[in-house]
Amino acid sequence: MLRIVISVWTICVFSIFTVSAQETIKILSYNIHHGNPPSEKAGYIDLPAIANVINESKADIIGLQEVDVNVERSGDVDQIKELAKLTDTEYYFAKGIDLQGGEYGVAVLSKLPITHAENFLLPMPKDGEQRVLASVTVESNSGREVVFMTTHLDLYEENRNAQAEFIRDYAHQNRNKVVILTGDLNDKPNSETIQTLDKAFVRSKIANGPTFPQVNPKREIDYVMINKETVHEVKSHIVWEEEYASDHRPLYVEFLLED
Repeated sequence: MLRIVISVWTICVFSIFTVSAQETIKILSYNIHHGNPPSEKAGYIDLPAIANVINESKADIIGLQEVDVNVERSGDVDQIKELAKLTDTEYYFAKGIDLQGGEYGVAVLSKLPITHAENFLLPMPKDGEQRVLASVTVESNSGREVVFMTTHLDLYEENRNAQAEFIRDYAHQNRNKVVILTGDLNDKPNSETIQTLDKAFVRSKIANGPTFPQVNPKREIDYVMINKETVHEVKSHIVWEEEYASDHRPLYVEFLLED
């Protein structure tokens, strides 16, 4: 009888360890249109509406694009600092360009502690608005190192392709860690840009996943990806049905990480 009890206890402990070794990470990607709802006039800013989406999603890490910091058109407000207050998160802002006395770029909000942050200027073979890659390292709930990136790729195809190659190579350099990419990539799923990124990442996708425009979306240009070495399963992919806060719909994804 004692031998049976010990065996059952061993099985239970092993099962608990197996379950606990798996970890889900919840991600949101959102082009916030500098907090200006498309149905409102230019200059009307509604950051609480953006914060409500973030809070309702319960995401662990959030990648934001089209963020203003102390820009005249949005009331000289540090938008990422304000959103961090409204969502109780840590934050990092990566400037792309100077704009109207302030700065414009992409940003990260995180419920997980940020241990390192960098802003990379992306390649621009053709002159245009400088694009950047915000990269932060966070510590997951189980203690894993996660490199989380967000970006807004260029309108010119030549630039997008070069930028995708840069990001692919950066992901490869960090392949021993969990690497997640989010952003408005300004290209279709079958484009050269996305196919380049597919060489390094598993792309979360659904059969019909357009994110732009916010009303009757027709274009799939917002993405969440994870490096192939660390993903076990894509548990959820949801295009959030939000039509007011921005001209893009938010994209929510859950990944189950490899043991």
